[in-house]
Amino acid sequence: MAEDQADNDDRGVREYRVTELARAAGITERTLRFYRERGLIPPPRREGRIAWYDDHHLARLRTISALLERGHTLSGIADLTSAFESGRDAGEALGLVEPTEETPVRLTPEALADHFAGQVTPENLAAALDLGYLAVSGEEIVHISRRLLDVSASLVREGVPLAAVLAAGREVREHAEALADLFTDLLHTHAAPEDTHRLRPLAKAVVDAELSLALDRRLSRER
Repeated sequence: MAEDQADNDDRGVREYRVTELARAAGITERTLRFYRERGLIPPPRREGRIAWYDDHHLARLRTISALLERGHTLSGIADLTSAFESGRDAGEALGLVEPTEETPVRLTPEALADHFAGQVTPENLAAALDLGYLAVSGEEIVHISRRLLDVSASLVREGVPLAAVLAAGREVREHAEALADLFTDLLHTHAAPEDTHRLRPLAKAVVDAELSLALDRRLSRER
């Protein structure tokens, strides 16, 4: 076994037999096999009759344990796993746009759950994937914007359901796309093509100012 493990280390990949993986994850072999039968972890690499697992399997098992501790059921975890695996790859999602100001954030599934106080349900996860807020990269989740992540988490902490935050985000997306079209057409009509990116902050400033004024007007009516 030591020789097998040394070979794995030489390849830069750590692999485990069933007994070793179960011990590293703090579960029984029976539980490990149950998770495998339920499709909660991907199939192992097989070498003859020996099943080899790696650190990706260990990370998934630790994620399952963390989600169970937070009150998720195995059925719910299976739905989350399915949603992750059906989500767009991070490169595909983030490659659609090259953000000039937004910073993507890499998270583990349990860190994402911590941000949103247990409201990362399969439905909310699917909605976030559909919006392009989240993408999957191996065992990690990528949120497309640190600012959106922080604001969304703050709203949830203030008592706004995550489902409502995502629904509002979808509406905001539609209005933002319309505003982007408006200013892009304006700049294409009255400025040289090479000046579009340089003038982008001016378009943003107009939208920021108008939204601020609109909020002032709306809030003053509620006093």
